[in-house]
Amino acid sequence: MFADRARIFVKSGRGGDGHVSFRREKYVPAGGPDGGDGGKGGDIIFEVDEGMNTLSDFRYAKKYKAGDGEPGGKRNCRGKNGEDLVIKVPQGTVLREANTGKVITDMSGENRRVVLLTGGKGGNGNQHYATSTMQAPKYAQPGQAAAELELLLELKMIADVGLVGFPNVGKSTFLSRVTNARPKIADYPFTTLNPNLGVVDLEYGSGFVIADIPGLIEGASEGVGLGHEFLRHIERTKVIIHIVDAAGTEGRDPVQDIYAINRELKAYNEDIASRPQVIAANKIDAISGSSDNPVDAIRAEFEPKGIPVYPISAVSGEGVKELLYKVDEMLKGLSREVTVFQREYYPGQADNSNDESYTVEYDAAEKLYVVEGPGIEKMLGYTNLDSEKGFKFFQDFLKDKGILDELEALGIKDGDTVRIYGLQFDYYK
Repeated sequence: MFADRARIFVKSGRGGDGHVSFRREKYVPAGGPDGGDGGKGGDIIFEVDEGMNTLSDFRYAKKYKAGDGEPGGKRNCRGKNGEDLVIKVPQGTVLREANTGKVITDMSGENRRVVLLTGGKGGNGNQHYATSTMQAPKYAQPGQAAAELELLLELKMIADVGLVGFPNVGKSTFLSRVTNARPKIADYPFTTLNPNLGVVDLEYGSGFVIADIPGLIEGASEGVGLGHEFLRHIERTKVIIHIVDAAGTEGRDPVQDIYAINRELKAYNEDIASRPQVIAANKIDAISGSSDNPVDAIRAEFEPKGIPVYPISAVSGEGVKELLYKVDEMLKGLSREVTVFQREYYPGQADNSNDESYTVEYDAAEKLYVVEGPGIEKMLGYTNLDSEKGFKFFQDFLKDKGILDELEALGIKDGDTVRIYGLQFDYYK
């Protein structure tokens, strides 16, 4: 089954905790700290797989997690890094942040592999905290947290030319005639339930990729029918072939059909509606021999607007070659670089070690002072406050960061309470 959208949850690996240990050897009675560092958490990596053409693999597997880093060990043994998780997607997949819909990255063009989320950094073992005055530190740094994200995967086909038109105007028949694509063809609305890609090969080595978009109907841009589900697949196209039933075999006016479809394109994306367009007046083999040729009416309406009209029969092949050479000529005047959607969202990485911001406030309701900040929370994670040296380390940290000065500026007095996350202390200068 074709699938071009999926919603998944991804999470990188957590960093391993640093270890607390000391050398205990027969002839080293007072060995120093030898706690090893924790291993780094695994990354979440997205990679293009040329063998994939749908997102159906993500219909049931919704959660993806990289491996956690292992904790450090004694004798300076470093923990093993967590395994990276490589997620394969088809070319043309756009990764969006699920809640905002903003583009994180577009797996198109030269963008074949991207590290989306970085694993947490492993914590330092207690060997890193030994100083001349603190030769036996009893604390180590915890591993950094993992990063997580909910994603919307959206496949937008990479094609030079898009086929649009109402159901049963002959798009699938046309595609099967001019390319190696073999879509199912029958005479009822929405025969084509899946977008189809085909390669048009012309003489002298030229050619282009063409996408058949399932039939649109009025209101498609607002969610009516099925065609709106696939409009995203023409967002990368350079030229649009608008196929219309010139013979009116479905009882509709071909001129009004063209206007109706163009309104839907404009309502969905004005940029798409403004792209070069050529009209393929199809089913000329079914036009009766009356004096009023509907192709003349189509030409009179649209060629003055700069839109060329080519009468064709997708069944017999009449006029098809002339149409293809016109499209090839139009493409030669345009850039053939793949349209890549620009990044709008930067997911937060697990490594926030440089975040030294903090806040110092007085909570009048609780009648205490509140100190918070990422760097402070991290410091508490690797400080043993139960030990005298650990508590002194904590006090020096508050002094060096200027937190004590800010508390005094707020009017703190001896005996007042300070809350730092889940801990409360009485202040004494």
